[in-house]
Amino acid sequence: MFSQEKKDPTVGVVLSGGGAKGLAHIGALKVLEEAGVQIDYIGGTSMGAIIGSLYAAGYTANELDSIFESTNFEILIQDEIPRGARTFYERKDAEKYAISLPFDDFKISFPSGLSRGQNIYNMISRLTLHHADKSNFKELPIPFFCVATNVETGEEVIMDSGHLPQAVLASSAIPTLFSPILVDGKLLTDGGVVNNFPVEEMRKRGADIIIGVDVQDSLTDRNELRTVFEILTQISNFRTVKDMEEKIKETDVYIVPPITPFSVMSFDRGRKIIDAGEEAARSSMEQLKNIAAEQVIETREPLKIREVDSLYISDIRVEGNHSYPRAYVLGKLRFRYPSTVSYKDFVLGINNLSATGNFDRVNYKLNPINGGYAMELQLEEKESKTFLQMGLHYDDLYKSGALINFTKKSSLFTNDVASFDFVLGDNFRYNFEYYWDKGFYWSVGLRSRYNSFDKSVGVDFAENTSEMRSDINVNRLSIDYADLTNHVYIETLFEQVFSIGLGAEHKFLEVTSETINDVETTIPSTVFDKSNYFSAFSYLKFDSFDNKYLPGKGFYFNGDFHLYFLSSDYHENFSKFSIVKGSLGYAFSPTSRISARISAGTGFHIGNNENNSLDFFLGGYGNDFINNIFPFYGYDFLELSADSYIKSMVEVDYEIFRKNHIIASANFANVEDNLYSTGDWISMPDYSGYALGYALETFMGPLEVKYSYSPDARSSHWFFSLGFWF
Repeated sequence: MFSQEKKDPTVGVVLSGGGAKGLAHIGALKVLEEAGVQIDYIGGTSMGAIIGSLYAAGYTANELDSIFESTNFEILIQDEIPRGARTFYERKDAEKYAISLPFDDFKISFPSGLSRGQNIYNMISRLTLHHADKSNFKELPIPFFCVATNVETGEEVIMDSGHLPQAVLASSAIPTLFSPILVDGKLLTDGGVVNNFPVEEMRKRGADIIIGVDVQDSLTDRNELRTVFEILTQISNFRTVKDMEEKIKETDVYIVPPITPFSVMSFDRGRKIIDAGEEAARSSMEQLKNIAAEQVIETREPLKIREVDSLYISDIRVEGNHSYPRAYVLGKLRFRYPSTVSYKDFVLGINNLSATGNFDRVNYKLNPINGGYAMELQLEEKESKTFLQMGLHYDDLYKSGALINFTKKSSLFTNDVASFDFVLGDNFRYNFEYYWDKGFYWSVGLRSRYNSFDKSVGVDFAENTSEMRSDINVNRLSIDYADLTNHVYIETLFEQVFSIGLGAEHKFLEVTSETINDVETTIPSTVFDKSNYFSAFSYLKFDSFDNKYLPGKGFYFNGDFHLYFLSSDYHENFSKFSIVKGSLGYAFSPTSRISARISAGTGFHIGNNENNSLDFFLGGYGNDFINNIFPFYGYDFLELSADSYIKSMVEVDYEIFRKNHIIASANFANVEDNLYSTGDWISMPDYSGYALGYALETFMGPLEVKYSYSPDARSSHWFFSLGFWF
């Protein structure tokens, strides 16, 4: 117990680690404030270090409550990077592969953690920016220290100086969940490995009275050990539980919140955990008031923490960029210096760098100087340059597909990427891309893709071809569709969401059917097209959607122009023609659970082209279709076709549970030849369709089931898809 005779004792508070259970520290700190206890020193481990550092920086317990109440811990922990921080090329990777593993020297390895902790680092940096000039943690409003573990030696590392966000991140880097942190040449991880309740360190620092809040796990029986993570946590707790026998004796006021119902990942139950901490501390209220009565209370001016809206960046120093040139790094940051940037754009620049996947960690420090900040950027480049990536997908057009990807970075230049997709399944496909990202300047790309599928389609598909003889009476054709397309292009990006590009294209298109056979000549199949096409193209894209598949906000536009000037001309009737097409979409969320999406698209041919294999084909459901194939509810794939079309769609998305969506859709279209020259594009729609579906967000991509119906065709179709589209 604390002495009743000593006056003005030094009071130290120790906060243990415990993942989400550490939110109970906030509730306990509320009660300490209510009791009038003046904290002279605070120390902690892991989550205790996060809460303790912010309290030491001047935030009150109620302010911490508000901060963590509005924090999305899923985004924070998983290093989820906003889609807007990725380039168009980087988005393709993030929205295609379910698994990505290092593959250097053709050997599969595994990352050192599921997350790099970049979002935690960004959060602590923002919240402690008002103390960016303090490298000694004793200079904070309340002196502070935290504990980390040296991964190489197993030794305890006390962190009471340096860069505060980096120290806190090291202390809270839970093994397997977060990658270790490199600090001053030492590779550090969660302090809970060696000292999860640093009461003896607090005593060394002169604390006469120690108040400890313990949210550590106790040992559990076999019924609770169901996952690898739970077993590893249990093993880690062997030493911790034994050590606590002595640590409790060193603690004058020992507060143990009732957190048994919660796990280290129960962030979704944060309110109950905070309340549990407050409940436990109230049981010690008499002791806490006695401590306050002994103290000579100093008048401490409440710290006015102003939310930072903008930063004046006077200088940028880059370190650790051995493979990637300074111009590339600054190009990703997207802001120049000296200049004033909004804090939102500053964080976006950091996320831009992180989104490249070229760096294990993007460390930065803002040093106050002359009313602004000199930015020290310390990059930890990722050693792995080769990756093996995988995905699975099923849909009603391509059927099943297993995707294996081989990606190599820095093949010819330090900031290039070569990627090869190989799809095995019902329909063989491949996609090769080489992209040289030149930052501020025009980037260069090459791509080659092969797609194939077979599908039963309406006879309209071949109505303009000579192969469709008048004496053949069939309603549907079974076609085999194969497309080989090669591109060389250049493009430039603006603000990550705006892209302009132009290039040249070679396309080999083969479309055949065995439905119509010439018996007299024993030709095994009818050939609708078997030609090489050569074209020049340009495109303009804008994409601020927050999610590719289920956007809740943002705007989308994609405009494309192709001039086909040469063909091997299988039918010997080729003449130059152009294709213009565009689509746009808008998404907004009137409530947190309801999103609405409005979209429209159109396309038309300029010039005469007797062959309809590059016409527009509407029907079915899906993403990332090739050429001029577009989805349309109420009709089967490729069921509607013509050389021009216009369509619109409205969707309402209700997220009934987290990541579970009920989606109602309605689409309308006019599809006919010479749509714009006849003026029919402004007439009432000839085609309509409606759909009701369910979607579940998974790590493999969305799982979707949709029922669609067309009143004009009086037909209905079920559509099913699983996984990211590729």
